Amino acid sequence: MNPQVFREYDIRGVVEHDFDDDFVVNLGRAWAKMLTTAGKKNVTLGRDCRLSSDRLHDLLIEGVTSSGINVVDIGVVPTPLLYFSVLHWGMDGGGMITGSHNAAEYNGFKLGVGPTTIFGAEIQQVRQLMEAGDYVRGSRSGTVTQRPVIADYYDYIRQQFKFQRKFKIAVDGGNGCGGPVAVPMMRELGLEVKGLYIEMDGRFPNHHPDPTVEENMRDLIKLVGSERAEVGIAYDGDADRIGAVDENGKIVWGDELMIAFSRPILKDRPGAAIIGDVKCSQRLYDDIARHGGRPIMWKTGHSLIKSKLKEERAALAGEMSGHMFFADRYYGFDDAIYSSFRLLEIIDRAGRGLGELLSDLPKTSATPEIRLDCADDRKFEVVRQAADYFRAHYNVIDIDGVRVGFSHGWGLVRASNTQPALVMRFEADSDSALAEIRNLFENKLKELGAL
Repeated sequence: MNPQVFREYDIRGVVEHDFDDDFVVNLGRAWAKMLTTAGKKNVTLGRDCRLSSDRLHDLLIEGVTSSGINVVDIGVVPTPLLYFSVLHWGMDGGGMITGSHNAAEYNGFKLGVGPTTIFGAEIQQVRQLMEAGDYVRGSRSGTVTQRPVIADYYDYIRQQFKFQRKFKIAVDGGNGCGGPVAVPMMRELGLEVKGLYIEMDGRFPNHHPDPTVEENMRDLIKLVGSERAEVGIAYDGDADRIGAVDENGKIVWGDELMIAFSRPILKDRPGAAIIGDVKCSQRLYDDIARHGGRPIMWKTGHSLIKSKLKEERAALAGEMSGHMFFADRYYGFDDAIYSSFRLLEIIDRAGRGLGELLSDLPKTSATPEIRLDCADDRKFEVVRQAADYFRAHYNVIDIDGVRVGFSHGWGLVRASNTQPALVMRFEADSDSALAEIRNLFENKLKELGAL
């Protein structure tokens, strides 16, 4: 068993190497032990469209039901619909088989006990149960039933959203699970949708389903331009992350989307707390404060953000990577499809494009997320050493990696929780200042052998 598949907030690895039949069955048994210990009995289970997901689904069900847990199978769905099924139906927990935005050879498991997914020490508890073979013994087998969730989700969306005008949008489904769910709803609500890679294909033949990478957004940018669409929307493989392109063909990164989302919320809920992760632009936090909100910077990671959202009773949280968590009018989990409807509602009501809505933001020079390959058994040590250095010389925020503040900008390096990689991002008030900050970080990483 590879212990490094047990990550901060999910269990993820290369299927061929990490997830043989015994591993997955025993994972189901360990999850069932946690559920039973917590007094839970009934869970929902979903899976994404990856080629390996059907096999993993069958094996996980074998392990869970052999330990007495009842499974409601919701089929091939986006990850947010798994969360929706748990909360909307009042289930005892839920599990999702998904590799999210990772390459096609990856897959993984998001497991919930109660209304939220487990993370951190609880993920390691799963590993410890598997290593010890500590499972539920002598239990009557649980049941498996089929129950589609998409119709209930459609009803929920219909009740919330009514568009005042018919306008044209472009949607890139990335051959993941999001497009086939979102596009029919958009059309039913009167929007003109130009779709791209909407059909599910677990090989992801057209481009990698990760909207944080500029290369993956090129086809959507072209479609927005050729169709003169008012906005372009992209989903990652399991539709828990949103990407966007404005009416001018410019990528609107996650922290800029947060600004668009936060302003109307703060009009209705002055003083509300809004959370961004450590990768977000300083412009986000300044804009939240300027519009009467309480900005909070927090750790990256969907489970970590959801936990902080509840703790702070925040109205909205989001990440640079496109995870958006609406507690305002919604359940507080990351849902790219729901987020896209909130974005379309804002554009509809304003009668202006996203680029125009954000045109008053201060101009800065910034990079997108920069990912550097770094082995899982090395990445956290590299960040620790970098943090020790920067902490001794500069003003730092070290809630997640190390974010260094300067008078003219900031820089960040942190270890990815989902990939063998370091993540960097930089922002400054000029191109020259940006280059200066980036060079400082890159030179330090070279010294540490990470570049």
